[in-house]
Amino acid sequence: MYTVHHLNNSRSQRILWLLEELGLPYEIVHHQRDAVTNLAPPSLIAKHPLGKSPMIEVDGRVITESGAIVEYLCANHGPHLLPARDTDAHISHLELMHFAEGSAMTPILLQLYVGKLGEAGAPLAPRITQQLQSHFAYMEQILRPSGHFVLDDLSAADIMLSFPAEIAMRQGQAKTLPRLADFVASIQSRPAYQRALEKGGDYAFA
Repeated sequence: MYTVHHLNNSRSQRILWLLEELGLPYEIVHHQRDAVTNLAPPSLIAKHPLGKSPMIEVDGRVITESGAIVEYLCANHGPHLLPARDTDAHISHLELMHFAEGSAMTPILLQLYVGKLGEAGAPLAPRITQQLQSHFAYMEQILRPSGHFVLDDLSAADIMLSFPAEIAMRQGQAKTLPRLADFVASIQSRPAYQRALEKGGDYAFA
């Protein structure tokens, strides 16, 4: 049995989705953002020094970082979501698993935090906007005709890239990124996604 420490309106939603896709039993410990600061509550810091979600527990072991959690769950329960090793698809998989958090999320978070500075952050805004557009356009470009990122069916890379893709839609990019919009609509219509949404609670990106 897995325990998911789930923060509302966060990247942990995709972990719930993955668990539903894999049909694994799990329980959710809900953590709610502060209504004023939008920050995670102290209850998450009590579980891990960084106080971040997603975070899962299995057999007393806490596992953090979205990419690590997705890789762990897929390796143990969902090898069909991972390309075969020693293939070009596996190299693409590795690239995109790291791109999702290492590259795509950087301008998203910069926009969030710099936006709180008001006029003081204005000089950085053009560069952040350019990087957002560049990363979203890259995602649009690399989508396969099947509507997936690596394989022609759901893969771990789709799970990881779901969150930045949803952010793009939240920012009103559906018309300029139609293939990415179709990807988001497709994943959000999946029964497993809908079950995760029902169990997870507040999620502003669906």
